[in-house]
Amino acid sequence: MGLVTAVTWTIAALAGVYLLYHWLSGGGLRRAKVTRFPAALIFSHPTLAVSALVCWVAGLVTGSRVLAWVAFGGLAVAALLGFAMFTRWLGAGRHEKAGRGFPVLAVALHGLAGVATFTLVFLTASAALVF
Repeated sequence: MGLVTAVTWTIAALAGVYLLYHWLSGGGLRRAKVTRFPAALIFSHPTLAVSALVCWVAGLVTGSRVLAWVAFGGLAVAALLGFAMFTRWLGAGRHEKAGRGFPVLAVALHGLAGVATFTLVFLTASAALVF
């Protein structure tokens, strides 16, 4: 199950990189002070997710149950930040034009892969045999 988790995590990461690129190329950093997407929120989400992925890979390599739970904790915080961005994005369409033109398919793919990854990390960390 660890390998399947790594695959879903990779899909979520690739879609996330695309979304970050789209935000940056659309002037996201220049408009971060006046939009619903502060730069601290945008950059802490992937930072936590990548840190959790590093813990997950280390857990796969060493078989450490503790690292699996640390990865889950980091991923849980990253997921909460991602959910905050998602709800802000949903509300942005009513209040400003920043949400317009954002790739809905990439948002959906990133979110679904993230939920699948979160579930798989929890199930794997909860299992009697971690890997």
